[in-house]
Amino acid sequence: MYNTRRMVVMALCIAISIVLHMVEAWVPLPIPVPGVKLGLANIVSLIVLVIFGWRDAVYVGIIRAFLASLFSGVFLGPAFAMSISGVIGSILVMTMVYQYWQRGFSLIGISVIGAVVHNVIQVSVAALFVSSITLLWYLPYLVLFALPTGFATGMITIYFLAKAPKQIYEK
Repeated sequence: MYNTRRMVVMALCIAISIVLHMVEAWVPLPIPVPGVKLGLANIVSLIVLVIFGWRDAVYVGIIRAFLASLFSGVFLGPAFAMSISGVIGSILVMTMVYQYWQRGFSLIGISVIGAVVHNVIQVSVAALFVSSITLLWYLPYLVLFALPTGFATGMITIYFLAKAPKQIYEK
């Protein structure tokens, strides 16, 4: 019974993260810096990391990147490569921080670190695609916006974990 429940919860997490990713792409932010996003799908990745572990968080992130890029029409393009590399890199770094330095970092700190790493990886991949290191000048702006968005997603994650019924993920 636990495996069926776990599979259903994971499928719901994937669906929710895809919806959050798509809605986030539709909502215009009143910020003059292009490429800044709220990182709402990162909430689901962080929740899955805490509840189920890093393998499932990577699994949910990869499936979300594949399906969201397929639905948005950028499948296997540069935007997809930037998205998938950012997802994998940020989840792996958040996993390391969560497992080894959990005493020093709250979920808010882990979320901020994940947002910063995601932006660094995405800009680095974009610089590789255009074969120009000059794109890296854009990185400080994205990191600056990663701080409040990472803080917000961390707060939402903490709130959700406090309010979520434990029967969803307990054996």
